[in-house]
Amino acid sequence: MEYMIDLNEFAEGALAARFNEEIQKILDNIADPNTDPKKARTLTVQVKVYGDERRDVVNAAVVAKSKLLPAKEVDTKILMGADTNGNIIGKELKSGVKGQMFVDDDGDVAEDTGEKVVEQPAEKVISFRNQSN
Repeated sequence: MEYMIDLNEFAEGALAARFNEEIQKILDNIADPNTDPKKARTLTVQVKVYGDERRDVVNAAVVAKSKLLPAKEVDTKILMGADTNGNIIGKELKSGVKGQMFVDDDGDVAEDTGEKVVEQPAEKVISFRNQSN
């Protein structure tokens, strides 16, 4: 069967080129670990065809569009409180449990909001050994 139009060469290859650009975006979106690989993406190729009054030449416009998935939602928790002026403030809960300290990525002890706990140096070491030696 002979085709009227070779889609690989239509619009000087623009149809195939636009299709390939959009399919690349879809493949990149599926490969992104922040998206759901099982949900469908859409690639739409639109060819608008219109004539003129003489009806001897037909114009065509080619458009290719893809509909991608956004990145998955990432949940977190925010601790609410008030500052010394009574203004409502929020800080992200980093430890997982309100009021629980944890060891951060640097190996330092941190409060539940991730603020490092600064150790106060001891003023003087006290010996509890029997002083009667």
